[in-house]
Amino acid sequence: MSELAPEDELRLNVMMAGDIQAVRIDESAMVVYGLSGRGEAAIRLHPTGRPEQYLRRVREMLASSATGSPGGYPVYLHGWTRMGQARNKGLDCLLLLGETEAVVSVAYSNGLTDELARRAWWAMPVADNARRMLERECVVQGKMGKVLAAYLVEHLPFENSPHTIIDTVRLVLQADLVDAEVRQKLWNRGGIDNAYHVGFLERMPDSLPLDAEPRADWVSVRDKLDPNHPVAVQLERVLSAKGQAFLKTAEALLRYPADRDVVYALFNALSGYFLSVLETCGNDTVEQAVASAESSCMDAATPAGGFLREFPEYEKEVRAMLMLACMNSRVALPILSHSTASGTLMRQRLEPVVIPMLQQIAVLRGQEFSAAAPRRRQRG
Repeated sequence: MSELAPEDELRLNVMMAGDIQAVRIDESAMVVYGLSGRGEAAIRLHPTGRPEQYLRRVREMLASSATGSPGGYPVYLHGWTRMGQARNKGLDCLLLLGETEAVVSVAYSNGLTDELARRAWWAMPVADNARRMLERECVVQGKMGKVLAAYLVEHLPFENSPHTIIDTVRLVLQADLVDAEVRQKLWNRGGIDNAYHVGFLERMPDSLPLDAEPRADWVSVRDKLDPNHPVAVQLERVLSAKGQAFLKTAEALLRYPADRDVVYALFNALSGYFLSVLETCGNDTVEQAVASAESSCMDAATPAGGFLREFPEYEKEVRAMLMLACMNSRVALPILSHSTASGTLMRQRLEPVVIPMLQQIAVLRGQEFSAAAPRRRQRG
């Protein structure tokens, strides 16, 4: 393997001996960049052999300097994963190796800090790293939160995967990472690609930027029920204007899911909204969800059953909430796992699951159920 050119070795040693925070290598330009408290330094390499062999020698030198282990970086690579399991101590050293997988390991690590996020973002500013770093509360609340969110919002129109869109929207809606104008723009995009709206249902179900009226009997329900009972709280919540906005959005998504990622995430978001009324549920099929809801309503020992003994007039609403709580992505799995269908054909195959869900939503909205739905704009 080619030895480092003397001038390259000298300059790299000088850089690593300083207050270096992260290293990035531009392989096409053969330049090593170093980040320090004083700014950014650049070292143009002078290969003495094949570029890939020379870069490997550079990385070995960086690993030796950063970890004290000559040729140590191949050993470390075996311990780097994308499961957030990189050791919490020594994460700063991983950013000095000039290895993309090392940066990914830091971005995914449970030991990530806001400062490490800043260094990792300088070393490798890609969307996947930004998303994983925004899963850490310290980053969301730190200086990097808004930086990463702004990047993701800017590049979101170029994402094609519904799963990625849902994940990104869910993450950037945290705390105050984006302002009201940006949130509205993201919501508006849901008129063309409904994956955006699923992200809203997951992150801010009670604050959707959609006007809706409370159900006609909301005030009387609110005034009558015990504000400390979980079933009463959920019933008042869903009958309010915010709850009706949630149901209206969920209904539209159920009628026109774009693909299976949207279906799974939507079912989980809808189920999660009602989980406060649920104790246990067998939910592998629609029939099991129905049976579980009926059982809970009839058992006075459950929150739902105890509530209905006092307020039997809300039996339909409570049963609807229980059924929707039970119907998460598991009820769609038997259908979607054995089919590659998408679009209209997928929606047809999902009807045995979706129609019962739409019927329960109609109950909670105080409307007559209709299988027909208004036409909507298709994704362009």
